[in-house]
Amino acid sequence: MTTPTAVTFSKTDIERLGDHAGRIGLVVDAEGRLDVAGRRVNRLSKGALKRALEARVADGFKEGDSLTLAYPAGMAAEAVDVICLPKNAGEVAARHAGAAFGAKRGKADLLLALGALRRAAFVAQGAVLRDYQFRDHKTSGEAPKGGIEVMVNDPGAAEAAAVDLLAAAEGTFMTRDLVNEPANVLTTTEFADRLAEMEAIGLKVDVLEEDQLEELGMRTLLAVGQGSASPSKVVVMQWNGGGDGDSPLALIGKGVVFDTGGISLKPSAGMEDMTMDMGGAGTVAGVMRSLALRKAKANVVGLVGLVENMPSGTAIRPGDVVHSMKGDTVEILNTDAEGRLVLCDVMWYAQERFEPAGMIDLATLTGAIIIGLGHENAGVFSNDDALCNAFLKAAEAEAEGAWRMPLGQAYDDMLKSPIADMKNIGGRPGGSITAAQFLQRFVKDGVPWIHLDIAGVASLKSATKLAPKGATGWGVRALDRLVADHFEKG
Repeated sequence: MTTPTAVTFSKTDIERLGDHAGRIGLVVDAEGRLDVAGRRVNRLSKGALKRALEARVADGFKEGDSLTLAYPAGMAAEAVDVICLPKNAGEVAARHAGAAFGAKRGKADLLLALGALRRAAFVAQGAVLRDYQFRDHKTSGEAPKGGIEVMVNDPGAAEAAAVDLLAAAEGTFMTRDLVNEPANVLTTTEFADRLAEMEAIGLKVDVLEEDQLEELGMRTLLAVGQGSASPSKVVVMQWNGGGDGDSPLALIGKGVVFDTGGISLKPSAGMEDMTMDMGGAGTVAGVMRSLALRKAKANVVGLVGLVENMPSGTAIRPGDVVHSMKGDTVEILNTDAEGRLVLCDVMWYAQERFEPAGMIDLATLTGAIIIGLGHENAGVFSNDDALCNAFLKAAEAEAEGAWRMPLGQAYDDMLKSPIADMKNIGGRPGGSITAAQFLQRFVKDGVPWIHLDIAGVASLKSATKLAPKGATGWGVRALDRLVADHFEKG
């Protein structure tokens, strides 16, 4: 797993600023007012910092704007980066400022001289999140990156505030690594093995093999994987930080390690991107890692269905009818609508085994959600306003885009089949909604449920504020915050 950049916290010592050989990060307000560290840098640079700031302020210097002094005279630093960030800035702005520092630093040691900034811990988290690189398959050796030091007036308080934030960053890194891995590396077996390794941080992990899945009746999940040489699996990860007696929150992830579309073969152009079709399972894994690392006082169970959807002589065909674990029959009209077949069995199993207090499934489920929401928001579908609103609030606090979508009987009627209890697709209109309606048929009465269609946000072709291009780790921080705000004790 990609190791997050090490972060240390130290007490403000402006005498060190002249000798730091890497990059130095400072924050100023929109008027360019310098704190004690900024004034020290200005003196060392013989007024260059103040002159540069005055020019920027004259042109308009707003929150998030930056400037860089490269190789400032009178200092050992290779650069001084300055971000406009008011002292009372909120969490999102502070995190984005940190990400800007992280994006600029390259391989250099980064010293963030933040003084009395209230949200220094969020700046540190942002710097770590943006500093991610997936290099597992690069053969060219690169010099290791330096660390990040956060220099503040009260390092003890900042470090304590950063513990949970950096745990969420590590969980996000795990999700990004999983989503970025090629399918010849991240097979269903390798995926399950990596999840089992999290027993070392306190999770209880069970791996259900095909014979057990057959005995349980998970035939829709098994049908998806029956054309592949890779065995289908379900991995159950339990975190019991809330103690006995409390029903867990269940997180369910679609883990299609590669999706050819099966017999309903996808076009070859862009098929290489289908290594990310396990993004839902990757997010669940990252959340569970975050919870264990910060020892969350909550009961949460993560379940992922791991399959590969391949065309072969044993693959399911359009027109086949399969039985779900619930007992309902499904007419397969399109083998490329496979994620819902994986999820429905795992969702039913989660409810039968754990009787969860709530259930949230995540999946790179439909291209239709990208048509509707682009790459800015995940689609949110729910049968429970309270749980849904709590999640939307958590996602907004973490600046992870999420937008609620409708459900309704008219959409559900589009799934009627003449020969089975339902079809696995409802046609092109409202494709993301009919997919959600399919899943809702496997939610028991009285179970609060959210379906998150993350097809547009799990992996991107361009960098975001918090991530380089590729896997984003979307949802890890929002779900971690949801657990902290609504499911933890005390």
